[in-house]
Amino acid sequence: MLLSKINSPDDLKKLPEDQLPKLSEEIRKKIIEVVGKNGGHLASNLGVVELTIALHRVFNSPEDAIIFDVSHQCYVHKMLTGRFADFSTIRKKNGLSGFTRRTESKHDFFDNGHASTSISQGLGLLTAWNLQKKNGKVVAVIGDGSLTGGLALEAMNHAGQLGKNLIVVLNDNKMSISENTGAVSKYLSKLTMSGFYQNIRHKIDLALSKIPNSNRHIGKFVYRFKRSLKALFLSNNFFTDLGFEYVGPLDGHNIGELENVFKDVKKLQGPVVVHVVTKKGKGYSPAENDPAAFHGIGPFLISDGKVEHFDTMSFTECFSQTLLEFAEKDKRITAITAAMAKGTGLDAFARRFPERFFDVGIAEEHAVTFASGLAAGGLKPLVAIYSTFMQRAVDQIIHDVALPEFPVVFCLDRAGLVPSDGETHQGMFDIALLRTVPNLTILSPATAADFKLSLEWALSQNKPVVLRYPKSTCPTELKCFSQKIEEGRGVYVKCEEFAPALSLKFDEDGLEDVSVQKKKKLKSVLFVSTGSMLSEVIQASRNLMIENIEADIYSLRFLNKVDVNHLFEYAKNRDAVIFVEDGICRGGVSEELEYELLKRGFNKTAVNALPEKFLSQGTRGEICEDVKMDPRSLAECAYKVVYRK
Repeated sequence: MLLSKINSPDDLKKLPEDQLPKLSEEIRKKIIEVVGKNGGHLASNLGVVELTIALHRVFNSPEDAIIFDVSHQCYVHKMLTGRFADFSTIRKKNGLSGFTRRTESKHDFFDNGHASTSISQGLGLLTAWNLQKKNGKVVAVIGDGSLTGGLALEAMNHAGQLGKNLIVVLNDNKMSISENTGAVSKYLSKLTMSGFYQNIRHKIDLALSKIPNSNRHIGKFVYRFKRSLKALFLSNNFFTDLGFEYVGPLDGHNIGELENVFKDVKKLQGPVVVHVVTKKGKGYSPAENDPAAFHGIGPFLISDGKVEHFDTMSFTECFSQTLLEFAEKDKRITAITAAMAKGTGLDAFARRFPERFFDVGIAEEHAVTFASGLAAGGLKPLVAIYSTFMQRAVDQIIHDVALPEFPVVFCLDRAGLVPSDGETHQGMFDIALLRTVPNLTILSPATAADFKLSLEWALSQNKPVVLRYPKSTCPTELKCFSQKIEEGRGVYVKCEEFAPALSLKFDEDGLEDVSVQKKKKLKSVLFVSTGSMLSEVIQASRNLMIENIEADIYSLRFLNKVDVNHLFEYAKNRDAVIFVEDGICRGGVSEELEYELLKRGFNKTAVNALPEKFLSQGTRGEICEDVKMDPRSLAECAYKVVYRK
């Protein structure tokens, strides 16, 4: 096996060219095998096999920096930089990350997981190297989808201004940008890559720089002349207008062609865009036929690409179905997402109401401000974005929606603990970031019925509302979550409703009704939790009941503007109140509510929230154990508080 013998890019460079197709085949087979078991980003990684091989054969990582935007397409890079032996652990607890991580390898320059950052990072890194007289090339590999992000465009504008030798590899897999160049542009690309052209161009630029005020007069004329000449042949070429050389489009699966071009590109002066066309999912027909489904996927059957489905409903599916139901009745409802129609569950809405659905690309800030415009025009916009990505649009939420109090509904999927994807994807900051924003109300539904009521309530309000919900299945339905929503108030769940068998206690005389036990002054605990943690809290309550401690639950429907007096009525006669919150501890709702109980004279409390650190990958259960928010740890915490002196 060729792949097992490659421990560094130097080993790759020694491989004969005629062995590269076999290596590509081995890499694809390994990716399919491991992702089939672990889940992960399949289609994007299958599409960059040849591109990554060519990059590592031409450039000298880590003396040269190869930066992957988002970095979900870094699996090939990991295998070629000494991590093949550990590749089967990818996305597992204590295993390789599914993204680039600086702690993993000297070949990983950034901890990437969000889109559109690579050009800014690359330009900054190159500038630092230049100032320190350090040689080295910097290559930013960015997909056409990421190029829709404002950050990428801002960075390109600055790169054109600075004129540094930044290399941007545009991986065009036909998901966002269509081809806008033809045969003439290919010819001119080859011409601009010739040594003669580059030598003459460099000498002219050097001569002009020595003429006094040339930058103000002659330099500007020459620049505009060159830009106009290129525009004559390269119609609508955005990159040349920004001051980049443009090369392409190239066949992203032809290693020989890619290597030849990259060797020439290394000699260029100034920023350059190398336009590479690839096919997502290449080499695995299910992924080629449906790259969106295989972008980020759970474990699947390799023979046919089928994912095992269960009868349980996820919160994402609940959102999708509920929104369709409401949108059928109200034509003012519109839906917006940022390149995540399938992931957020809005793909069904897009098919049913295409004229009311808007995918703005990877542009979360625009999504929010665009929604404010829709609301100002009398519509009911709903913005569905993952919690971790909504962090990028906090200013827009505050300035463009909350301040004017526009009725926009924000649906934050993947809130709280997110399995497998690691530090960059945890939805742990949204509560602390948003709960103090004036005019904004945050809801935390716990079940499918609760979600439906919460979304209905949110759409009926004449103010902005946030719904946050986890990447998990909806818990078994409980009757109490069907009660009408009262602003500021949560849902009280008596233990008899979720554990009827355990509401009967054993004593030496046999079974005895719980009401009799209460007369004996059994210890009593109240769990106060965010909706996303209901499943863990129910199990913790059952664990306590086995220990003869009655444990009820107060599920916080509202995470700000909480009716504390209502909560206190359920808390005041308890032996302990235990707060459970799947958000960062400092600035969270639990911290405030504990203080409010203390002001009312109740001090037998404990807060279980996420620590002030970035949480690594693992299953939901493993992450809960790491932060002491699994059922056993929660029950132990409650037990200690009950018997605390």
